[in-house]
This record gives sequence, C-alpha cells and structure tokens, in this order.
Amino acid sequence: MEANGLGLQNFPELKNDTFLRAAWGEETDYTPVWCMRQAGRYLPEFRETRAAQDFFSTCRSPEACCELTLQALGMEVTMVPGKGPSFPEPLREERDLERLRDPAAAASELGYVFQAITLTRQQLAGRVPLIGFAGAPWTLMTYMVEGGSSSTMAQAKRWLYQRPQASHKLLGILAEVLVPYLIGQVAAGAQALQLFESHAGHLGSELFSKFALPYIRDVAKRVKAGLQKAGLAPVPMIIFAKDGHFALEELAQAGYEVVGLDWTVAPKKARERVGKTVTLQGNLDPCALYASEEEIGRLVQQMLDDFGPQRYIANLGHGLYPDMDPDRVGAFVDAVHKHSRLLRQN
Repeated sequence: MEANGLGLQNFPELKNDTFLRAAWGEETDYTPVWCMRQAGRYLPEFRETRAAQDFFSTCRSPEACCELTLQALGMEVTMVPGKGPSFPEPLREERDLERLRDPAAAASELGYVFQAITLTRQQLAGRVPLIGFAGAPWTLMTYMVEGGSSSTMAQAKRWLYQRPQASHKLLGILAEVLVPYLIGQVAAGAQALQLFESHAGHLGSELFSKFALPYIRDVAKRVKAGLQKAGLAPVPMIIFAKDGHFALEELAQAGYEVVGLDWTVAPKKARERVGKTVTLQGNLDPCALYASEEEIGRLVQQMLDDFGPQRYIANLGHGLYPDMDPDRVGAFVDAVHKHSRLLRQN
C-alpha cells in the first residue's frame, strides 16, 4: 500500500516514549498507563454535545471503530443512543456478501480517519504517543450478522456452524480491509496499533482457533510487511481479546508485542502462561473506579505487584463506563505512576 505521503509528516518530537518502550519490552522508569473508552462516550463534554459530535468524539471507542470500518464496506450504520452501532440490513444469507464493497475500494473510503489521526498527532504536540485502533475480523463479523450487539452472538455463530466457507470468505474480506486501514493509520501518525477482539469469549477454544486466531495472526503479519514495504518504521501492535483467556498462549505467539488482558485473568498466572516474550497490558476491573481513591490505590498496588515492574502497561480490563468520575480515573493513573516508581526502588 502507498503511504500517500502521509508518513512523511513533520510531527512534533515525542517527549514521553514510556508507553512505546514498555510495548517493545524495553526497561522503563515507571509503568505507563492509559484507558480505553466505551460506547456511550465517557467524557461528559462529549456526551452533552451528542447531536454535534464529530470524528473526535465518536472514534475513541471500540464500537465506533467497528462502525467506521463497516461503513466503508457499504453497510448502513445507525448509532443507537446507549446501544452503540446498529445495522438495519444485517447479513442473513451467503448471497448478502455480494452487497459488500470491494475491500480495496473500502479502504479508500477511510481517508477522513487518516486526516483526523494526523491532526490529532499534531495537536498532541509530542506529549504522549497516539494509538490507532481497529476491530478484529470476528468482532466485525458479529456486528454485520447480528445487526448490532447481542448477548449470545447466536446468529453469527450459526454462520460459523452452518456456513463455514462463507464465514471464512467474510472474515477474509474483513482482513483485506483491515490491513490497509491499519497501515494507513500509521502513515497518518499512529505510533502503536491495537486490534480488539471484543467478542472472543463467545467462541470458546475450538471456534476461536478456527475462525478468529488465523485472521488475528494474518493481520499482524501483513501489517508489519506492509509497513516495511511502504518505508514506514515498525510500530508495536497490541491484541486485546476480551474473555479470550483460553487462548492466551496462542495470542502471545500471534505476532503482537503486547497482549491485553481483561479483569477476569489473574496477572501472575497470565505471566506464567505467556512467559517474558510479550508485554502484558491490563487489567483492573473498570468498576473498581467506583471505589474510594484509597481503595483504588490499594487495588492498583496489588495489580502492579502481581504483574511486576517490566514488560507491563497498566490499563483497565475493558473500557471506562459513561458515568465514571474523571477524578477517580485520575486517582487510578496517579496510583500507577506512584506505586510503579516505588516498586523499582525495592
């Protein structure tokens, strides 16, 4: 893929590379920390201007990233307040795949995303690195078949059991869109990439190995090759498969520098299972931010003790919820910085 000249931007010098160094497995003076938002939008000022939302207030949640990708494939998407993306005409039969736009053409529909990334990178003025996002093929497929969110993913899983070949065809199309989309994000200024498989837990080990993992691997391999071909520097890649604890070892060997964990995984056991070849990211229960600041501090201390000081990025085990107090988020970040420095003195 051509970098479209976007990778040649004169961006402000990065003043804080702690997150990137941790992602690459290098030693850091303290543990970096960041948080992901969820649909429903987290910051109050965004929620209050729902009617006038622009790219910046919609593209910061996993659901919204999925929405952008699928719109590019020609699927009609509506945002339902409180529910996230909804697809009025979901895929019901194999012939519905013919409605989808060609993957090569779909990637070109996302130019405005790249422009927004470039603008954001400029506005960050080097304060922190910029992370690019995309939903993994299985997660995107669930939205397309279910028509939105679902508690069981029964319609999407019906495809896997009844139409395995059509499912692989669809997942392949989605991978074809994701690769240039992710490379384009780096060309535009993203300094790391996170692929999220939000619906991994609906699959279980066998289906995950057959219908999710091959595409997760394929995306990483092809993005890295594509960056090299475009003359762009490599960036660390993060895979976050929610409730995918049954595939931790496989995810650690899927070609990503960082494996994100949800809050149901014990950090010490995760480290034992994946070894020291990857950086781990996570995994405080998001609802812990409803606790007092003192309790948040205690929980963070325990979490950091369990993960250890190196090859680790602190995060929540999923996204922030809309009603969370920004002061509690601040307490979480402060506690990570404070305790991780103390850890390194021992």
